[in-house]
Amino acid sequence: MEKRLLVIKQVEEEGPGYIADLFLDDGWNVEVLELFGAGTNLPYDLDDVGGIVILGGPMNVYQEDAYPFLKSEESFIRRALIDEVPLLGICLGAQLVAKTCGARIMKSPKKEIGWSTVMKTREGMDDNLFRGNPQHMTVFQWHEDTFDVPDDGVLLAKGRVCPNQAFKVGHCAYGLQFHIEVTPEMVEAWMQNERGIDVARIIRDGRKIMESFADQGKRVITNFKRIVESSLQSRKVVARFMDEGSWPQQGQEDWWRPCES
Repeated sequence: MEKRLLVIKQVEEEGPGYIADLFLDDGWNVEVLELFGAGTNLPYDLDDVGGIVILGGPMNVYQEDAYPFLKSEESFIRRALIDEVPLLGICLGAQLVAKTCGARIMKSPKKEIGWSTVMKTREGMDDNLFRGNPQHMTVFQWHEDTFDVPDDGVLLAKGRVCPNQAFKVGHCAYGLQFHIEVTPEMVEAWMQNERGIDVARIIRDGRKIMESFADQGKRVITNFKRIVESSLQSRKVVARFMDEGSWPQQGQEDWWRPCES
């Protein structure tokens, strides 16, 4: 099994940002699948995928007629959940994970664009994804829809305007309504054609808090990478057990060590 991160990109403007940077710096193969491109298909076999990130987009999860790939993503997410491949959904990605798990997606009480603070719940304080970050985290928001937490899910972070901000389902699948991956260049690019908001203030505020935001966001990404690495090692051990020729022999004390990629 190779160190392969699969990034699902819904629209051209929303890329992996700091996520790609941190995984690439650690020697991972980051493969970006652009669903808006013609002929792009999601893989069925996830055996060689270490982790998955599903990015955001301006569409609603129910706009399947206009964006047929949304339906394919639900099947893809379902396979990842069954196979317990670590999964991180961001914004639209989080809403797709929630919908796949049977939760309701609806309009947020108020459209959120710009910098805000989310508060980790008690469960969020204990979860590995947010380890090392303060209870009140600085995040970047850009959404008008929100989600219910799936019946079997756990709420990890909440907000003042939009209550449900982060959740976990299963052992290693997460949904974040907010963005932790955006770079300064991404924020300014997203703002170029936006109307009806104080773009200058958002950019000005971002320049003041970008350092702390980037530190907290990168910590979340690093924590997710550790979750992926732990899962990958466990899956390698299981794969060795499935191979009859790799069963440990008597006195072979290092049988548990990860296989060579």
